[in-house]
Amino acid sequence: MTMRPWKLEETSYGQVRGVEYEVAVVPLGATEPHNLHLPYGTDSFEAKAVGDRICAEAHARGAKVIMLPVIPYGTETNMRRLPLAINIDPSTLNAVVTDVVGSLAQSGLRKIVILNSHGGNDLKPLLRELYGRTSAHLFLCDWYRILGAGDVDIFDEPEDHAGEMETSLALACFPDLVDRGPDGSITADEGRKTPMRFEALNEGWVSITRAWHLLTTNSGAGNPHAASADKGERALKLLEDRLAKFLVELSDADVDDRFPFQ
Repeated sequence: MTMRPWKLEETSYGQVRGVEYEVAVVPLGATEPHNLHLPYGTDSFEAKAVGDRICAEAHARGAKVIMLPVIPYGTETNMRRLPLAINIDPSTLNAVVTDVVGSLAQSGLRKIVILNSHGGNDLKPLLRELYGRTSAHLFLCDWYRILGAGDVDIFDEPEDHAGEMETSLALACFPDLVDRGPDGSITADEGRKTPMRFEALNEGWVSITRAWHLLTTNSGAGNPHAASADKGERALKLLEDRLAKFLVELSDADVDDRFPFQ
């Protein structure tokens, strides 16, 4: 295996001590069921795949970036009734990320990108809590939001969980881990969600923590059957184009009293 100098887990102390990194990327995943066809590590595999693509491209463009190993656990409180959904409470996750940020700041990193792959990891409140308490500037990227933006026309249906988007990324990045039937089709249900009793909840005017064993049949919330490896690769290329550019700009930027404002 060839060492990739932007990937911390593959890099030696002899190499690290000679580099002044500008940007650290902290990928966050989860361990949870994804319908009947995707592996429990889907979010973590996605975090690794997206992180690899954007950091490799940013490094090739001259960014001084280092990517940390993926944190493979996330908040799963609404999946408690599903087997082996490994939960870390929000307060615990916040403590883990805070300690990681502290270690990076101690090492001189002042620009930290949290690359989040799991919708249950709600980290914006932590950014508010840490503002002014650390020398580092924190940037939160829920990368899947890019693929749901109005100017992106790759997928047929909106994504919630284990649907067309995640299945397409899986087919592009880790196809051998996607369960298939004898005819080659993926072994998933339609990912239909159970409607709630109140219009305000169904329309999103009021929100709750959704109990996943009631919301879904087999943990899937989104139709995966329109997925393809080609759609997954197009999505990865879009993420690479947009986020590698951001990492390069972030690496080149000077940290002054107005950073990151003009």
